[in-house]
Amino acid sequence: MEIKNNVVGWFEIPVKDKGRAIKFYETVFDFKLTRNKMDEVDMAWFPWKEDGMGASGSLMYHKEFYTPSSNGTLVYFTAHSGDLANELSKVEDAGGKVLQQKKLIAPEVGFMGLFLDTEGNRIAIHSRK
Repeated sequence: MEIKNNVVGWFEIPVKDKGRAIKFYETVFDFKLTRNKMDEVDMAWFPWKEDGMGASGSLMYHKEFYTPSSNGTLVYFTAHSGDLANELSKVEDAGGKVLQQKKLIAPEVGFMGLFLDTEGNRIAIHSRK
């Protein structure tokens, strides 16, 4: 079967403190999130382009359904600066912790880095250079 779209269509990152998490991601990635509340679920959507590659997602708060973790699924963000070292350099000042500095995955794939966000989630970042 031939796929027509990328495999991932959406992701959700659990948070404990919505304001703190929004500030962290906006600082590290230099974009604005859009906050939306739906009943007991409090969301902050990452920006997206309708015709762009990849998927978008949201920070998610619900007192029973979402628990931050450093051991679960790993989400890779694209470094829109073109070099993930730029975004990683903002992580600690924004309240997170760098776990893995920029590291070559393979020449044809590019580089990756890892960090913990302010909520305790392990997140990856990728760039081609």
